[in-house]
Amino acid sequence: MPMSLADIVAALPSDEAWGPPTTTDALVEGVPYAPYSKGDKLGRMADWTTEGKDREGRGGRQQYNRNYRDQQVYGAGTSSLFAVQVAEDESSFSVVDNTRASTKTRGFGRGGATFTRGRGRGARDSRGGRGTFQRVGGRGAQQNQYYDNRGGRGGRGGRRFGGWKDYDKPQRNRDSSVNIKPDWQMLEEIDFNRLAKLNLETSTGEDIDSYGFLYYYDRTYDKPPVKNSERKLNVVDRAAYNVTTSQDPIIHELAEKDEATIFATDNILSMLMCAPRSVYSWDIVITRTGNKIFLDKRDGSSLDMVSVNENAADAPLEASEGNKDQINFPGALALEATFINHSFVNQTVIESENSKFEMQHENPFYNPSEETEPLASKAYKYRRFDLSLEKDEDPLHLIVRTELDAVVKNNISGEDQFLVVKALNEFDHKAQGSGGALDWRTKLTSQRGAVVATEMKNNSCKLARWTVQAILGGADVMKLGFVSRATPKSNDRHVILGVVGYDPRKFAEQMNLNLNNGWGIVRTIIDMIRGMNKDGKYVLVKDPNKNLLRLYEVPAGTFEEEDEGPAGTEDGAAEDGGE
Repeated sequence: MPMSLADIVAALPSDEAWGPPTTTDALVEGVPYAPYSKGDKLGRMADWTTEGKDREGRGGRQQYNRNYRDQQVYGAGTSSLFAVQVAEDESSFSVVDNTRASTKTRGFGRGGATFTRGRGRGARDSRGGRGTFQRVGGRGAQQNQYYDNRGGRGGRGGRRFGGWKDYDKPQRNRDSSVNIKPDWQMLEEIDFNRLAKLNLETSTGEDIDSYGFLYYYDRTYDKPPVKNSERKLNVVDRAAYNVTTSQDPIIHELAEKDEATIFATDNILSMLMCAPRSVYSWDIVITRTGNKIFLDKRDGSSLDMVSVNENAADAPLEASEGNKDQINFPGALALEATFINHSFVNQTVIESENSKFEMQHENPFYNPSEETEPLASKAYKYRRFDLSLEKDEDPLHLIVRTELDAVVKNNISGEDQFLVVKALNEFDHKAQGSGGALDWRTKLTSQRGAVVATEMKNNSCKLARWTVQAILGGADVMKLGFVSRATPKSNDRHVILGVVGYDPRKFAEQMNLNLNNGWGIVRTIIDMIRGMNKDGKYVLVKDPNKNLLRLYEVPAGTFEEEDEGPAGTEDGAAEDGGE
């Protein structure tokens, strides 16, 4: 009997809502139901417009996982209620072929097990590739299809070390440049991202006084070497000094005359100004006495050493990290580079007492009655910079001791130009830690720009510090020498392959080096010290494994006992050995 309209209306629920009743049961009319939220993305039920996603090789399963790994799949937030368990997947099926492939066949594709160009280790028949060698995760698949757990492409000729794709390589645990004591109080932690945003415009500086003398540079080193004849780097022992700020008698005189508020050397100041480029740990000792602030370095500090390939993606490894070549340890390379720079400056000048450029005063650190070696060509210029801001009530000046290495006559005007002479060194372009450097012996003349660009990448911090030192000292030219080992397996014999001169300011532009950012970093650190409103000693330390600086307040007698103890003995032994 058909229902009347009145019966249908009477059967409707009395409340305002309508539809099926709310239930907590997982079954809806006997059909399993998986709840989902409005935020879940519904994927395609079927898509025939793209290539098959089960096909191996380029654009296969690995490529699919890479493209779609960040997309949400319907039902991802719930348990797999409807997964169909299959006994055997068709993708695991493979054909066994025992026929030997031709050795002349060479594939140029990016995937598969064909022979491709590369440097890294790969599967049995493929050389190299990020995706061909599994470094993390479980065991790789069979049939020469090794791939990592990110589904990378096989057979592409990338390097095993370095490069932007090596985001899974293990983090290196380097040691701090100074032992952090328990009684040190951490005051501030500064991230490099904050430092990179700082900016302070300053003047070019003014000369206060100058000391020492300079020999003239030997222009024959600028000429390219004759074929099959290499110029050896000779050991030239000369007395050179790198006295820290608080032990400089000239700076003490200037501080007593109240010539400035902040005092530093170009070696220390350049490290602070180029801090965001640094990778290795370093430290600066900051002492506040009254309204005067001195930036110092410790005896034997890493600031005195010349690093090698510090910024390379494949930086030299320590012995604990698997490096078995002792002469290519980071510490050994730094000692070698420091020795090369000292000898290179002394060799590239013409030592003549009749033709040398005398400064206003004699070298303040040289004592003829005690020294047995002649003085090296070195001039010290004390220069003042204004770091004041508009809001400052009193001017804030900084005096820095800068160094110059040589002088040369201008070819056109005949005027004397001041030089800063530095040396880049090559240890072995095929060894671990070379950072993809070219072979200098064959490429320096024909591809000098590529060689310099690679050095800018691998030694960004070192070259930036040298450029800042040249600009602080008012140098007209910065000479960069290219020194290589006579044989890659020996670090005690070297040859000079060439010398190139650069304008320091233009070189800074090529390196994207902003001096205003460096001055902003200096002013920020100084404001932190001035904000303490008390005398004290502080240590600024670069974290060995993170891109940040830490400022510690330390007891007044810190480092003084170390200077009087073993450090003095080691210095004496080093001097005896040098003679």
